[in-house]
Amino acid sequence: MLYPFMTLNDNTEIVHSEVIETSGKEEVEVRIEKPVEGGFYSATCWLPEYRWESIQGFSQEDIHYFQDLIESVAHIILQLAREGGIEGGLDHAAGF
Repeated sequence: MLYPFMTLNDNTEIVHSEVIETSGKEEVEVRIEKPVEGGFYSATCWLPEYRWESIQGFSQEDIHYFQDLIESVAHIILQLAREGGIEGGLDHAAGF
């Protein structure tokens, strides 16, 4: 399942997965999609390694921007991935 995280001013959506156990380590998939005429630009970044894959349409400059952005909020994404997304994190923080 993917959870919404952030929508940028240009309608670029950033979503993330729950924590995925792979070979005994935790990973979180972060997907970025930007609507463009005729489809979407997209890219996937795997945390905590910041491993990029499946980059379609975005320039290297775009990926550098997203790298900086994700680095600045990675701790929040990782926490939310453990808690079931922003809604689960809000419920947890509120004691529900």
